[in-house]
Amino acid sequence: MTALIFRGHEVLGGIPVENRGLAYGDGVFETMRVDRGAVHWWDAHWTRLTGGAERLGLHMPDCGIARDACRSLFADESDGVLKLLLTRGGEGRGYAPAPDAPPVWMVSRHALPARTRRGLALHWAETRVAVQPLLAGLKHCNRLEQVMARGECARRGTDEALMCDVDGHVIGATAANVFVLADGRWCTPRVDRSGVAGVCRDHLLSVLDASEDSISMADVEGADAVFLCNAVRGILPVARLGARTWLDLSESVAVARRLAHRHPGLVLDLEHP
Repeated sequence: MTALIFRGHEVLGGIPVENRGLAYGDGVFETMRVDRGAVHWWDAHWTRLTGGAERLGLHMPDCGIARDACRSLFADESDGVLKLLLTRGGEGRGYAPAPDAPPVWMVSRHALPARTRRGLALHWAETRVAVQPLLAGLKHCNRLEQVMARGECARRGTDEALMCDVDGHVIGATAANVFVLADGRWCTPRVDRSGVAGVCRDHLLSVLDASEDSISMADVEGADAVFLCNAVRGILPVARLGARTWLDLSESVAVARRLAHRHPGLVLDLEHP
């Protein structure tokens, strides 16, 4: 990993001990797919970061400086993952924010995850997602629920976990949104009470003319097809959820091919498409 850290415009040698992102999860972040040095959805990621910052009252870094820093990490025009993390500035202990402090933010370069060669095996997470409309849709830095649910996967021998909120409504996977196909129509859970409004999800809502609905566990298990999606890995077809299996992944594969035409880095290569 290679990283650059800033306080406003100032380059820092490390993360400050009093950083509010570390202490309180007081920040938002974006995780982006880099294809041959380019972030094809940069504008969408920056727009979401800006929206999250506005809702939390965070100051934004200068867009030009941020983009130059990101480009410098991939000056070799290679593929990878780019993370931009923005935290509230300010020094000292305590929850009270410092309204005029410049933000502390960082960009980092990471390797791509292994390519998916088969449909995913999922389980229903025991960990539930809290309902908090004030934070709903944001990719904020409080991700302990997802950390706990992801830890279940190793114990259950699954690739991912589908999560519900405390009222039993399906929200998504630990690191992805979920789409289900029923009666010829794709839909995805609403994110007005909890969950993350993913960049790839937003793109697919338009491409598929999909709806946002309240989705139950029974809706997912009874669907004709299910896939996960995020901006780094693209479309991830689901082959198994507990005892429910989907042998025919062609509907999800078809969506993946449509997405690959729009984003050249998000190519699906299943062993048995």
